[in-house]
Amino acid sequence: MSKEREPFASLLLYQAFKWSFISPLFHTYFQGKIYGAEHVPLSGPLVVVSNHASNFDPPILSSCIRRPIAYMAKEELFKVPVLNKLIRLYGAYPVSRGTADRKAIKAALKCLEKGWAVGVFLQGTRTADSRITEPKRGAALIAAKAKAPLLPVCLWGSNQIEKKGKVVPQKVPLTVRIGNVIEAPSSTAKEELDMLTQKCTAAINGLHDLGR
Repeated sequence: MSKEREPFASLLLYQAFKWSFISPLFHTYFQGKIYGAEHVPLSGPLVVVSNHASNFDPPILSSCIRRPIAYMAKEELFKVPVLNKLIRLYGAYPVSRGTADRKAIKAALKCLEKGWAVGVFLQGTRTADSRITEPKRGAALIAAKAKAPLLPVCLWGSNQIEKKGKVVPQKVPLTVRIGNVIEAPSSTAKEELDMLTQKCTAAINGLHDLGR
């Protein structure tokens, strides 16, 4: 039986970080807009699937869906004493190079068992135009194993935040669009996972096409 909400300490840290830094940055510096927040289940396990174009995406997406999202992070970050405790409270889980797929799925399932929302970038890596062209089945597989619904989310404009040779993030308008919840697949059969992955891809790219 999964917990309804994330641990209290994690929720406290999330709220503190969100309102002191991420939310002001998003709404003021990036002139952020959010659409579809009413679609977000505020408790229980959830797989958040999205596009990915910037290192700023994880905290922004987590802030906009009104609950912490657990993302995988490089194993090296967990060797830093203070940072280790903070990012674990914030939901991050370690993945080492070369074993990312297997360890990421196992760690994600543990988070979902505790009632977390787990974030998965559908293409796995950043894309220059924010669109998804080569989606991976990982999110659908995690959802199938955990019997958790999926939530398609699109971040528009974040591909312009980071510019080569620039230290300061670029002041560009951002828009986060949240789609309708998609039910978990009934099995881990490849055909069903592929079908669900394409459904998530179409939903996210469709949200991106709406633009600002």
